[in-house]
Amino acid sequence: MNFLDDLRAHFRAIRTLSKGVTKGLVELSADPDPIALFSHWYDEAEESGLLLPESMSLATSTLTGAPSVRMVLLKGVDQEGFRFFTNYESRKAIEIEANPQVALCFYWSVLERQVRVEGSVSRLPKAESEAYFGTRPRGSQIGAWASDQSRKVPDRKTLELKVVDVEGRFDEEDIPLPSYWGGYLLKPHRIEFWQGRADRLHDRLLYTQTDRDWLITRLQP
Repeated sequence: MNFLDDLRAHFRAIRTLSKGVTKGLVELSADPDPIALFSHWYDEAEESGLLLPESMSLATSTLTGAPSVRMVLLKGVDQEGFRFFTNYESRKAIEIEANPQVALCFYWSVLERQVRVEGSVSRLPKAESEAYFGTRPRGSQIGAWASDQSRKVPDRKTLELKVVDVEGRFDEEDIPLPSYWGGYLLKPHRIEFWQGRADRLHDRLLYTQTDRDWLITRLQP
């Protein structure tokens, strides 16, 4: 990043303060649909110049309650829920299959905003996973075939040799979706929006799904 790019980034950061820190998050003006509000906040996170605003922490746990968390990328959100993709044989996937109750957390620093999502996860249809896999860069497709995610490997050279083997296997052919790779859909039942405010009197609005709609509750900071 050169000086002008750095300066523009600072101006974007200053401009974004008016989007939330000074105005806050008020129940009466908040969108009654949390997915619509999330989409609006996500658009503003993209406009702010943040690197990878789609980054989110994904927390899973075992049947005995032992937690684990890692960063993954959001690959879509709509009224059905939040979508992400991974290796179905990875640690997170194994824990999801054992306990489908998971949590997400987005943090957009320059906006002083955080969104927490809780819900249940299920696999996406294979056709949807295939459609997304086809949009990935070829190197990422090769990596999905070469990596036995979360499993031990003696050294990096072994992994690099596996990449070479996959490259030779498919040569210049289209790379298909691996049978052990695909997407998940998180259907939320709780979504909390956190807006940073002065003196640490932050705004926290919790959306809880009911039988018919979403209930909005203000939480103390």
